[in-house]
Amino acid sequence: MLAFAITGSPACAAAGLPPWTGKRFGVLVMFAAKVARGGATEENDVPAPAADHLDRRDIEASLAGDGEAYGRLIRRHQDAVGTYLWRFTRDRRQWEELVHDVFVEAYLSLRSYRGRGPWLHWLRRIATRAGYRYWKERTRQKAREPLSLESWDAVATDGSRERAAADAAERVHAVLTRLGPRDRLVLTLMYLEECSVAEISELSGWSRSMVKVQAHRARKRLKTLLEEGEHA
Repeated sequence: MLAFAITGSPACAAAGLPPWTGKRFGVLVMFAAKVARGGATEENDVPAPAADHLDRRDIEASLAGDGEAYGRLIRRHQDAVGTYLWRFTRDRRQWEELVHDVFVEAYLSLRSYRGRGPWLHWLRRIATRAGYRYWKERTRQKAREPLSLESWDAVATDGSRERAAADAAERVHAVLTRLGPRDRLVLTLMYLEECSVAEISELSGWSRSMVKVQAHRARKRLKTLLEEGEHA
């Protein structure tokens, strides 16, 4: 387990976060090991209907000033948020910061949660925005490099069962980093998260028509990148 401390964070101090954040910002999952063994914390193993009930109870308590209540929300959903954000970066330090940012933003925006859907769905929208912002910043900093078609083809041809999943994930991630943030987001949600057009619309804030158009354009750009890499 990884303790994620935010002691002395200017953003948290300014926001007046509850006392528990001064010592520890929940216990964040060590993602790779967790996924490898298929484990889950006791709170993460709560069935969805029961989790929704517990979430609403803890949200109300948190808004009423109970500092421990928000800690319970973090522990209940940290695995799901961490898994989702692993799609956005394979840099563990950046990943930890993204998870941190999502739960801080969620706390600061807690009063805007209307309870129209599960709290985890609301968290995923925040996580999508956080990951998208991160990609946009990275795009500004990183010069594009030629892409080899071999990297993409290797996803389908790797015959080692033990290495295939991890290697394929890394290769797909490397390929998608060559795309712009909007293209990368729609392809990640559509093909890696297996979201429907309606779900992508909810997570991204785009209209369903925009999602379809963006997906079409992203596929064309990916094809162009792969062809350019092949002839580079």
